[in-house]
Amino acid sequence: MAEHPNAETFKRGYAAFGQGDMDTLKEVFAPELVWHAPGNNSVSGDYKGIDDVLGFFGRIFQETNGTLKIDVHDILANDTHGVAITTFTGQRNGKSMDMRGVHVVHFNGDGKLTESWQFPEDTAEADRFWE
Repeated sequence: MAEHPNAETFKRGYAAFGQGDMDTLKEVFAPELVWHAPGNNSVSGDYKGIDDVLGFFGRIFQETNGTLKIDVHDILANDTHGVAITTFTGQRNGKSMDMRGVHVVHFNGDGKLTESWQFPEDTAEADRFWE
């Protein structure tokens, strides 16, 4: 059975993120994208629109000196939703993070990502990393 096109789009987005390929991310994201960063820390909040989200990505890459890596274990998707099961690692200000997470997204009818929620396995630990 072939993968759903939105699963392929989600995978394409993760590959682009890992390579710092902002042009491909702009193709994957809908203009009205809202990215919800969880927790209570220096990067928590809602980022609205492609430029704001890409600025957020640039900030987390900068704050981790490019060490932030996401390993995707699996991606599932249908016409409106996608779920990625991941492990993310990084170093920042003498701290290390190695944590599992779940990433849930919505897609519009054109197969563009419109909303994103990330759920780390330990929000308090993620907050300590990003404080």
